[in-house]
Amino acid sequence: MGTIISEQRAGDLPVQLPAEVVNDFSIQVATVNGSGSQSSNNVLMRSIFQMGIPVSGKNLFPSNIAGLPTWFTIRASKHGYVARKKEIDILVAMNPETAHEDIASLEPGRAVVYEEKLKLSALRDDLIYYPIPFNELAGQVVQDLRLRKLIANMIYVGSVGALLDIDMTQVESAIAKWFKAKQKAIDLNIKAARLGEAYVRENLTKRDPFRVKPMNLTAGKIIIDGNSACALGSMFAGVTVVTWYPITPSSSLCETLMDYMKRYRIDLETGKATYAIVQAEDELAALGMALGAGWAGARSMTSTSGPGISLMAEFTGLGYFAEVPAVIFDVQRIGPSTGLPTRTSQGDIMSLFYLSHGDTKHVVLFPCNMQECFDFSIQAFDLAERLQQPIFVATDLDLGMNNWMAQPFTYPEKPMDRGKVLSAEEVERLQGFARYKDVDGDGIPYRTLPGTHHSLAAYFTRGSGHNDQAKYSERPEDYEGLMNRLNKKYETAKNYVPQPVVHHVDGAEIGIIAFGSTDLAMEECRHQLFSEYGIETGYFRIRALPLTHHLREFIAGHKRVYVVEQNRDGQMADLIRLEVPGAESGKVRRVSHYKGLPIDARFVTDKIVEMEKD
Repeated sequence: MGTIISEQRAGDLPVQLPAEVVNDFSIQVATVNGSGSQSSNNVLMRSIFQMGIPVSGKNLFPSNIAGLPTWFTIRASKHGYVARKKEIDILVAMNPETAHEDIASLEPGRAVVYEEKLKLSALRDDLIYYPIPFNELAGQVVQDLRLRKLIANMIYVGSVGALLDIDMTQVESAIAKWFKAKQKAIDLNIKAARLGEAYVRENLTKRDPFRVKPMNLTAGKIIIDGNSACALGSMFAGVTVVTWYPITPSSSLCETLMDYMKRYRIDLETGKATYAIVQAEDELAALGMALGAGWAGARSMTSTSGPGISLMAEFTGLGYFAEVPAVIFDVQRIGPSTGLPTRTSQGDIMSLFYLSHGDTKHVVLFPCNMQECFDFSIQAFDLAERLQQPIFVATDLDLGMNNWMAQPFTYPEKPMDRGKVLSAEEVERLQGFARYKDVDGDGIPYRTLPGTHHSLAAYFTRGSGHNDQAKYSERPEDYEGLMNRLNKKYETAKNYVPQPVVHHVDGAEIGIIAFGSTDLAMEECRHQLFSEYGIETGYFRIRALPLTHHLREFIAGHKRVYVVEQNRDGQMADLIRLEVPGAESGKVRRVSHYKGLPIDARFVTDKIVEMEKD
């Protein structure tokens, strides 16, 4: 079997591509933002998915409306790996502005599909080129110049499909699914895809090793983004008040939730909405409204990103100190300041945990996949009411806006947990209650809801100093007792938050800790460490703050522990060091990825191998 030599990594032997690489490659489509490529990119990804091959899709786009470069990456992996792959195997070069740079980034032996007029084959002689006259072919489908640009996108879907041996019936099915009932658009795009396929089969010779073969690893699965999964979870959690302000990359969470609520939360008899969704004037007002609704007994939420979190600090402190429930979704992006709005990050960890002035410690949930985006959204509302405080769900742009496979979500069977809420009958039996008194020894007091029909049910909610009876107080012992009780509640939260996922490996000296979307690269990284270097690793996935006792046990069982996260300063690593005893904290090492691109397994593998040499 022949081989194609690929560029070697520093210190490695040459990496060889076999003559046939099946269901294990990445495609990068380089276009211009606003060119209508979203439809074609999703059709191409879904066509592979419908052949039973695991896929993931990532959109790297600029923070403007139109005109700047954008890249869409599709990864197909027979192993089920869904994190970004560092290497690009097939480049579809549709943007002349970035074509030279895109081609320069490829390793030898990779394939380039491009607009024939760009004449890219002269740039390098170690790549495989497929020139295709996309614009000319588009003219055979439509005469309108604007539509030609859109149709050219679907022609490259057919062309790439022919090169990879994608079943064209699956392409047609994906087109029909994407355009739904728009039959004219369906027919036009199928014609374009078939034209691209025919051109390749009649004019080009397949010379690269990449191709697809049917598998059966996606049967019954769906493709969804994290923002949509969080929106669905919120609806099933019973949210009734949504207050938000648009900000990338969180906007689509509430926008999608609006669509779901209009469809499923309308009273069938009256035709009226059973919910309220309000776009506030800014993020500060959005959280204020959500806290007001939570205080009144509604299940309420807002969604935002880093800049919005900064604005929400004061109201978050009010929710913590006055003990008012609300759920806050933070879809993280690059900061500080405006930063890079369309790049991913895990840079808000410290902000979320300590948000507000004074002594605060918040509960933060870290979903790592679509199922957890759905489940943790539901759990966040239960936690907010059980603990009577704001609860953060921390995702990021990669998880929130990109395409992921998932099993269909199941209807929740567990009843809502409204926490310690006293009815009028219970107040009567108790002959009153103390709003902020720790009755059960868990730090969580009892509350009543406005409108509870009993004269002893009322209390004053305040963000200033108060005692057990909710009365204003500046007495040192009252404030100290209040803060100690809030800290006890924080300790109690450890029993309610999602517990960590731990993989112990006998004899492994090295442990890896990750959380959120960083987890997506860890299985592949651990496989690389073992298969290429013989390094066994244990693995610990943090699913929530506060951290639990399991963390100390994991660190104690390893000689060195690498905390992998997508920020510069190792924010989670610092929180871990605060949690473990002095000697054990010396085992903790940082692996920080902060380029704005989703983390890839090869980056982590190379970093750990490099640090192991020190």
